[in-house]
Amino acid sequence: MIIQKNHVVAISYTLKEKGSESIIEKVEETDPFIFLFGSGSLLEKFEENLNGKAIGDPFDFILMASDAYGVMEADAIVDVPIEVFMQNGKLMEDLVIPGRQVRLQDQNGNPLTGIVLERGLEKIKIDFNHPMAGKNLHFVGKVIEVRPATNEEIDHGHVHGPGGHHHH
Repeated sequence: MIIQKNHVVAISYTLKEKGSESIIEKVEETDPFIFLFGSGSLLEKFEENLNGKAIGDPFDFILMASDAYGVMEADAIVDVPIEVFMQNGKLMEDLVIPGRQVRLQDQNGNPLTGIVLERGLEKIKIDFNHPMAGKNLHFVGKVIEVRPATNEEIDHGHVHGPGGHHHH
C-alpha cells in the first residue's frame, strides 16, 4: 500500500538541521509519528516528499527554511515594555531570563510564544519567530505503516485509535 491522500501513515525519522550532526528530534519505530496524509495539517513539502512511498521505504530529504517554518523575520523581534512582566508591582524575575520561553498575548488576545533575548531596564527583547524558523530541516527515516483512513477520520481530519486522537 502506498502513501496517498486520505491514508493514515506511520513513520519513524531523525530530524537534524542541514549540515549539523546534532539531533533536533528522533521518532522511534516503536512510537512512530502517525498522521492523516493530505489533511493539510503538515507542511506541504514534507508530504510531497512522502507521497507515493510504500511500507518499509526509506526517505531522506531536506526542507529549506522557506518551505518549512519560514525565514527569520526581523520584525518578529520585539521590545516588550517591562511592565508586561510585573505582577503586584514586582518584576517576575524567573520569566525574563535570556533563553527562556515566554507566552504572551497580542493586542487581540491571540497567544504568542517567544524567546527572551535580552533584559533591559525598561524593555525585554523577545524573539517571536518560530523556534525552527531559518533552519533547513533534514529528515531521514522510514515508512512503518500505511492504511486507508476511515470515513470518520477523513471527516474529522485526524487519526483515531492507537497513536492518534481520542475522543472522550
